[in-house]
Amino acid sequence: MKILVTGGLGFIGSHTVVELQNEGFEVVIVDNLSNSSIKVLDGIEAITGKKPLFEEFDLRDKPKVQDFFQKHGDVAGVIHFAASKAVGESVEEPLLYYENNLGVLVYILQELKKKGGASFIFSSSCTVYGQADEMPITESAPVKPAESPYGNTKQVGEEIIRDTCKVNSDLKAIALRYFNPIGAHPSGKIGELPIGVPQNLVPFITQTGIGLREQLSVFGDDYPTEDGTCIRDYIHVVDLAKAHVAALQRLLKDKNETNYEVFNLGTGKGSSVLEVIQSFERVSGEKLNYKIVDRRSGDIIQAYANTEKANDVLGWKAKSSLDDAMKSAWEWEKIVRS
Repeated sequence: MKILVTGGLGFIGSHTVVELQNEGFEVVIVDNLSNSSIKVLDGIEAITGKKPLFEEFDLRDKPKVQDFFQKHGDVAGVIHFAASKAVGESVEEPLLYYENNLGVLVYILQELKKKGGASFIFSSSCTVYGQADEMPITESAPVKPAESPYGNTKQVGEEIIRDTCKVNSDLKAIALRYFNPIGAHPSGKIGELPIGVPQNLVPFITQTGIGLREQLSVFGDDYPTEDGTCIRDYIHVVDLAKAHVAALQRLLKDKNETNYEVFNLGTGKGSSVLEVIQSFERVSGEKLNYKIVDRRSGDIIQAYANTEKANDVLGWKAKSSLDDAMKSAWEWEKIVRS
């Protein structure tokens, strides 16, 4: 069965391609290489023994999207990762984010509507909850006004899919709301490859640990948490990838209760910034050079998932600990820099 993975050479996409191929799916990747490397294809092949089909083009090019679906009429499902994802950049370049994250989504859904009977998995985010009123966050928590154009594209993206499913009963979709993906494949063949200065905590930690960055800034230690730093739910990227396969199989086997469903993907445990630093120091044996600085605007105090729905309904559960994930991220950093 052929599955299209958009953005399949990116961090989460590449790990998901590995899990799909391990389950026997035929995968075709579309990626414009704007935030990824063609070398990732070799990493996927080294792990699975099979190189996925690959087409390089920009999904904002609507005629190319149409041509792709005509050529690959046997695509049974789509896992849609391709999107811009830097919160700060989205504030500076809102139109770029709306075009890339929403225009592309519309083009893909238009093609799936023509096909009929397709399964669609959307890469969403816990940013849709904003600062939730209660912890842990359940799927029924209110979606709050977005803090950034990036966050807004995830909210509006979900609305576009939901509205499309309402009037297209044979289109089946699941939105997966990720918490904070970290780590790398245990083989050391693929991992997170941020271009330029990392936007996320863990690659900044590992780059500081290896000497690429001089110092890590911890934004605020005066939050109402146990150690004063922000709390997030950090999930190993391989666990996250396996959840995509579970969600896809749910749709392909017609086990979905409605044709649009939403699931949180996290560990169910919150870890503070200082706890993540301590985890890195534990697994690496390195002392990290970090400094407490002023709070960063837009940061919420805490966010961690209630994962009961994904555990019970998808039959999926995150297995790796924070230390497991940090160790794999550190091993990957050392391989990349060697």
